[in-house]
Amino acid sequence: MPTAKLNLADFIRDIPDFPQPGILFKDVTPLMREPAALRATIDRLAEQLADLDFDHLVGIESRGFIFGAPLAYKLGKGFVPIRKPGKLPYHTERIDYTLEYGSGSLEVHADALEAGHRAVIIDDLLATGGTVCATRELLGRLGAEVVAAAFVVELGFLNGREKLPGLSVRSLLTY
Repeated sequence: MPTAKLNLADFIRDIPDFPQPGILFKDVTPLMREPAALRATIDRLAEQLADLDFDHLVGIESRGFIFGAPLAYKLGKGFVPIRKPGKLPYHTERIDYTLEYGSGSLEVHADALEAGHRAVIIDDLLATGGTVCATRELLGRLGAEVVAAAFVVELGFLNGREKLPGLSVRSLLTY
C-alpha cells in the first residue's frame, strides 16, 4: 500500500490502565512493526519539519530515539539522545521534573549542544508537556535554542501544548 494512503491512526493501539489505573496509553509499537507505517511516519514528520531552520534532532528516551534517528538521517541533521540518569557515558547535565503520574529525571551529554545550535525535540507522544519542558530547559542550560517539538501522537485533551509557549509544536495525530 502506498504510504500516502495509510491512516496512521489504524496502527495505534489503546492500552487501558497502563502504566497505572485511569491512564489510556497510546501504544505506537504496532506502527513501528509495520514497515510502510513506519516509513510513512518518518516521511510525514520530515514534511512537517521541512520549513524549519535547525541543526539537531533531540530524541527523548526511548521512543524518541526510534523516530528521531531515522528522521535525523533523512533530514541530514545531527541526533542527540536525552536519557534517563546513569545511561550516558560522559559528563552530563541533569534535570528533575514532574510527570502526570510521578516524577522523572533526564540527562544529556554536557557537550551535546552549545550556544548557537538550534534543535527540534522529537518524541512519540505529547501528553501534559512535562518531559518536553524539562528537555527544553536542559538544552537551554547548554546554550541551545529549541525551535520546535514534533510528535507522532498528541493527547490534545491534556493541553500539553499550553506548557510550551513560543515553541512550534507539530503532531501527526491528535486525540
